[in-house]
Parts: sequence; C-alpha cells; structure tokens
Amino acid sequence: MTMAINDTNEKINRAAEAFQKWRKTALPDRITHIQNVKAKLLENKKQYAELISKEMGKPISQAIAEVEKCGLLCDYYIQNAPAFLQGRKITTEATESFVTYEPLGVLLGVMPWNFPFWQVFRFAIPSILAGNTIVLKHASNVPETAQIIQTLYEDAGLPKGIYQNLPISSKEVADVIGNPHIKAVSLTGSENAGIAVATEAAKHLKKSVLELGGSNAFIVCEDADLEKAVSTAVNARMQNAGQSCIAGKRFLIQETIYDTFLEKYKIALSQLKMGDPMDPDTQIGPMARVDLAQEVEAQVQKSVAMGATIAFGGNRNEAYFDPTIVTNITENMPVFNEEVFGPVAALLPFKTLNEAITISNTSRFGLGVSIFTKDINTIKSRISEFEEGAVFINEMVKSDPRLPFGGIKKSGYGRELSEEGIHEFVNIKTVLIQH
Repeated sequence: MTMAINDTNEKINRAAEAFQKWRKTALPDRITHIQNVKAKLLENKKQYAELISKEMGKPISQAIAEVEKCGLLCDYYIQNAPAFLQGRKITTEATESFVTYEPLGVLLGVMPWNFPFWQVFRFAIPSILAGNTIVLKHASNVPETAQIIQTLYEDAGLPKGIYQNLPISSKEVADVIGNPHIKAVSLTGSENAGIAVATEAAKHLKKSVLELGGSNAFIVCEDADLEKAVSTAVNARMQNAGQSCIAGKRFLIQETIYDTFLEKYKIALSQLKMGDPMDPDTQIGPMARVDLAQEVEAQVQKSVAMGATIAFGGNRNEAYFDPTIVTNITENMPVFNEEVFGPVAALLPFKTLNEAITISNTSRFGLGVSIFTKDINTIKSRISEFEEGAVFINEMVKSDPRLPFGGIKKSGYGRELSEEGIHEFVNIKTVLIQH
C-alpha cells in the first residue's frame, strides 16, 4: 500500500508545523519524552521482536536483542545529549565567540528491513533530541513494523507530527526529497539506493547521510587466539542469516593456519541450529525473502563456475540458505567483489600482513575490518593503511551507540551514533560578538 501524494504532503506539512513547537521545547522536556519512548519500547519488547521475526525472518532471540539495543541507544542519548548539544566557546580576538547546535527541520529517513527497529532508532532518536522532526520511509517488506514504530512513539506521548511513517514506494522518495519542508535525508541501504537518493538530494542542495553496503575483511593472523577467532567468525558472518552490511564477508586467513581454521569453522557452522525463527533455540532463520536467497545462490554459483569451491553448505530451500563456506577465491568472483548479503563466507589465504592489507583494501567498499592477532602494537601502527570507516582488533565489527558508525568509498559518507551522529543534522552556527 502506498499513500497518495496529497497524503504524503499532508504528513510533511504536519511535521513542519510540529517542528516550530518542537524546536522551542526545552531539551530536558525532549529527554523526558525519549525516556517514555524507552519505557514503552522495553515494556513491549516481546511483541516488537515477534513482529520483526514474522516480517523478515530474524531468529526471535536476535530480534529481542535488537529491541533491547534500541533501549541502550535511548539511554546513551538521554545521558549525553545535553553535553553534545551545548554551545561551545571559541577563543578569538572578539569579546565573545561560540558555536550553537540548532535543529534543521523536517528530516527524511529511508531505512532497510534487516534491522528494522535499530536502523530507525539510531537515526531518529538523536535527530529528535536535537529538535528535528521525522518522516520515515521504511522497507516495503516490513510494513507492520514501520507503522508500529510510529504507534510506539505516539503511545509514549511524543507529540503528533514529530515522527511519522510514510508508507510510500521507492519511486515516491524523489518527490519527498524535493518537498521544500524536507531539509535533509538519511539513507541506510544498497549502493544503488544511495546513489539515487544522493543524486536527488544534490539537485535540491540538501544534505544526505548514506550508510551503504560493505564487504568487510575478517583477517586472522597465525598468532591469533584461534578458538576466539573461529567463534567470532561464526557470529560475524551468520548473525541475522548474514544480512548485515557490517558482517565479516571476506575471511583472510594466514596460510600457516588456513587449513586448521577451515576445519574448525566447518565444525562450528555444522553445530548451528537452522529453523523456525520463532523458536528461541534457532540461530539461523530464513532470509527475508525468497528472491534475496536466490540472489545469494546466483552469486555463489557464478563464483563456482569461475573456479571457486563450495567447501561447506551451499544449499537453498526457498528462503532458507545453509551456512556456506566458499574457497579457491579470486578477486574477480562475485563472492569477493560484490556484497553477498547472506550466510556465505569467502575464505582466502594470505602470506604476510602486507598482503592481507592489500587484499582487504581491494574492494570498492570501506565500512570496516576485523583483525585477529596477539601483535596488537603492529596493527595499531598500521591502522591508517586500512581504507575503512572502522578497524576492530580481536573483535567483530559492530555498531555501538558510543562509537561513530559509517564508512568511506562506496560504503557511503557521514556518521551515525555517538556525538558525530547527533551533529549530522544540526546547523552548527557561528556567533561572534564585539563590544
């Protein structure tokens, strides 16, 4: 179901009217509203998690964890927004000089289905606390989740018009961006979606923040804690059936431990329970749609036709795709040079750290990289060589409200979360006073 353009414009007008009051609402009062949102969120977390599992297939235990993480994000900004939004004095020759952080107005969010609560909350909560209002186009395959988030905000007492769901198609996004009330847009999604939104925003000289795809390298050096590396590699690739932009996708294993890692990884994957996402014991559910599983299957099969080997798994049953390991990889194969948005790990051996860094950087994406080693000082000295938005040492790449999140290259631009995230959608205003 999509809205008529008049209904969409009416919602945008409502958001613009609400902004005029919301921008003048004292920050402590805004914070109280977000405290109520957090309380309502956690009170109904089982209901929300079940809806996530129903609409996009995420195992219920992971869906509950996603909702709880949204609560942690609310807590983080409740505690830190006052410091982040406080004016900053700057010493100059003038009597006074400082900057203030003021809201922009109505923001458009375009969000994906893979983390249907988390992606929305990490955009909306800091933006609303900064004094903006939100209209949000969610993914078409999570319509009930999209609407229930608006209901959650309103049931928590957030004034009407501050956050509104736009059940529109992708084709209608351009018209929304062109609406004069829309001041900026944030998109989390595919590379192509990012190009389309950024192009449209640029036509109207409106700011955009893009969090796009990734093909993260997961590097395991010969001196690494192998058991930890293997167990982390399972979670890094298989969480949410591999449907994550920051999932480890290209596993670079030093050749001296390559065979051992491969065997341990096979054993670990064989122990994962695949099944009904509503079963609390399920670790791998179906992918979000059958066509998405078919796309992953095609990427694997094309790679096999080019010489790759399926070392484990590789089977698809409707939307279920087995945890899979592909070996004998070359850089021209889809499992290396495309983002594989499913439970498929591409394993490649490397000889030296120099070679691992080169292979890691041989990607049009630059979202994050994980490196497992005991020689932390060497990696710290070479962090600048990784063309990434994040470097995680002895840990999988993951989002954390306390840390800025975003990428470079074809992974997008701008940052979410932390102080940098709340400053993306404010007017950083310079004030100078001379007496």
